[in-house]
Amino acid sequence: MTSIILAGGKSSRLGRDKALQAIGDKSLLQWVIDRLIILSSEIIVVTAPGKAIPCSSATRIKTVADIYPSKSPLVGIYSGLMASASPRAIVVGCDMPFLSVGLLKYMAQICSNFDIVIPQIEDKLEPLCAVYSKNCVAPIRWLLEQNELKISRLFTLVKAKYVEKDEINRFDPEHLSFFNINSKTDLGKAKKLAAEKEWL
Repeated sequence: MTSIILAGGKSSRLGRDKALQAIGDKSLLQWVIDRLIILSSEIIVVTAPGKAIPCSSATRIKTVADIYPSKSPLVGIYSGLMASASPRAIVVGCDMPFLSVGLLKYMAQICSNFDIVIPQIEDKLEPLCAVYSKNCVAPIRWLLEQNELKISRLFTLVKAKYVEKDEINRFDPEHLSFFNINSKTDLGKAKKLAAEKEWL
């Protein structure tokens, strides 16, 4: 299984590159890598063109640039899948420090008959904590050519499996896998959570 980390965003709400913000002695990106490396034969970090991302020197990590610059997370997913050596990949954002390895492993285990496996809590989907098949490449390319950048449009074009709240709760009852950092307030909360749960 490949893991794809999307790190090409502009971090406009935070005002600085969120991937490099520290919680304890590690960057947000390294927090994400440390969880995914348990599950992954390779890790691909997708960045904006010309953007350098320092991270662990592990040989399984490589960096690729968005194929279509300044578009949307859909471009990052497409770019990562195009570079992936595996038929399926876990896709997450670079600002999700509390990913549940158990939940990701479960989604990877049930993905074989689907193009996407995606968590759903009530009416909210979590497309940046999901498993995508390379079967998604052609539909994503078609959407990008139509200048359609909403990830939700992809779900109508492929075979999707929705992981419901009861399943998620078995592995991540607090739903911290989906906690992402968009503001200084979020970053402060993440530091507090990390300290409280002794994850530093």
